[in-house]
Amino acid sequence: MGEAISCQLAGIASPGGAPPRNDTNKTMSHTPILTIRNLSTVFPDENGGLRALRDVTFDVHPREFICVLGPSGSGKTTLLRILAGLIKPTSGSFKFGHGEQPSTGMVFQQANLMPWRTVIENIKLPLEVKNINDAVARAKAREMIELVGLQGFEDSLPRDLSGGMAQRVAIARALIHDPDLLLLDEPFGSLDALTRERMWTELSRIWQARQKTVIMVTHSINESLFLADRVLVLTQRPGKIKMDVEVDLPRPRKDDIRYTPHFGKLARKLREAIE
Repeated sequence: MGEAISCQLAGIASPGGAPPRNDTNKTMSHTPILTIRNLSTVFPDENGGLRALRDVTFDVHPREFICVLGPSGSGKTTLLRILAGLIKPTSGSFKFGHGEQPSTGMVFQQANLMPWRTVIENIKLPLEVKNINDAVARAKAREMIELVGLQGFEDSLPRDLSGGMAQRVAIARALIHDPDLLLLDEPFGSLDALTRERMWTELSRIWQARQKTVIMVTHSINESLFLADRVLVLTQRPGKIKMDVEVDLPRPRKDDIRYTPHFGKLARKLREAIE
């Protein structure tokens, strides 16, 4: 795979009462950064078309972390690809607050790192594509390496990294050009359970530090509740929004929040919606 193609794939995208409200939502702008209205997508096939999404409508606010849940085939990835500008919807609209396509970073389930490039070289690739001075690009890449906690691995090749470390590189690469919108398509889906849970904490820390607007696709109810401000639940294909749930859990979130009664109540609500 050529470097230009690979770069595109990288995204060059309390008991006894209610818990405290999410601090992030207190300061969130009331003006949406993204407005999606009646979005529908049909893919051509021999049977008259495969309808992936139907009349999807929601708003996204600056610095909001949204997770999208739903059964397999409900159009979650299709939605992300539309927002990234990789495919066009059949009908409906999506509009960004400033009227233009924002810069987007995207991370997929597989890290898609270039095996012949070191960690720092993989991370700085989007800046190379933009012809940024190499010294500036390397300095920015080192900043990202520190952000994702990979100091000491700057010159390592992908073959020498664990799955969690490789995804940290992919996240750093998606963030290096300071995107307006970060799109995550099951970025921890291929990791073992313990590594995946550690990565929830890492991603939450990175998001707290950078305060990016994030839309993340996941199959994990616990993952969505640990990370998100809101969770959107899609129906079976064609996917449309069945439930929009505010995750009113305090931040920063620690592992033990998953064992609180309110977390369990929210998890049951989401599971019932999906099933």
